[in-house]
Amino acid sequence: MEEQFILRVPPNVAERIERLLNENNASSSEDKSLDLSFREDGRSGTFMIGNEQFPASLLDLPCVVESYKTYDDNSLIKTADIGQMIMVRESGDAAPDVIEYRHGLTPPMRDARKRRFRREPDLNPGLVSRVEKDLLKIMAGGTADNLDVETAEQEEGDENARGANKKSAPKPAPKHDIPENLTNAGEADRSDSEESDDSV
Repeated sequence: MEEQFILRVPPNVAERIERLLNENNASSSEDKSLDLSFREDGRSGTFMIGNEQFPASLLDLPCVVESYKTYDDNSLIKTADIGQMIMVRESGDAAPDVIEYRHGLTPPMRDARKRRFRREPDLNPGLVSRVEKDLLKIMAGGTADNLDVETAEQEEGDENARGANKKSAPKPAPKHDIPENLTNAGEADRSDSEESDDSV
């Protein structure tokens, strides 16, 4: 697996990079070198093309993107999972204030974090730690300290109410003695052998 990232540059810089890559003799071009350096924070830096400098920022993508290579235009070979993008911007543009980029790389992934992913629940950290401690105590064989007395009393009241509302099951009605050889109409059952065969 390779380590890869996305380099997003302004359109005029993209043209210069494409020109530099397509030329056979790079010494004839004024954009002879590309350089990328980061500051100590690891998130902001400078992108240089020729003698011109552009501010750059390292941003996390909202989802992982797979990249593939092909040698014969028939078979694809996965080469990397890309999770970060270096965004080069013009000198006057403001730096992003977040470390995660809001959009994906393609139009369907626009505003991906808000539209496609589940929202994180709003949980009180104190409540979470208290519940965790209670669960650990219960698993160790103890009881939870933070049980509400009202809840316990309410459950006892519900059980008493349920017990009072229960009725004894009605007794089944006694069956009358019915001869087995009688049908619903009171006639005796005839077997097939007793029936006369008039077809002869």
